[in-house]
Amino acid sequence: MTINKIANGADLIIALDGRLDTTTAPQLDDELKASLSGVKKLEIDLGKLEYISSAGLRVLLSAQKVMNKQGEMIVRNVSEEIKEIFEVTGFVDILTIE
Repeated sequence: MTINKIANGADLIIALDGRLDTTTAPQLDDELKASLSGVKKLEIDLGKLEYISSAGLRVLLSAQKVMNKQGEMIVRNVSEEIKEIFEVTGFVDILTIE
């Protein structure tokens, strides 16, 4: 998985490319933990994400909890396959998906 990060003041965009699973989730978790200090708006772009596992869902949930305290988190460009996973797991009610 590739993580592309664009920081602009208090805004941070994280674009994911590939598969977010048990192998790559720790990498994203570490990147988010290192990057979220002072961020008011976190945008996660899943346009090139092919797959997300429960480990990946946990990382998104963790990021959402942090952003609930300090700003907002938006998930964009969700494919039909990943949107279906979000619906089945109830994440459509937790995440702001655009």
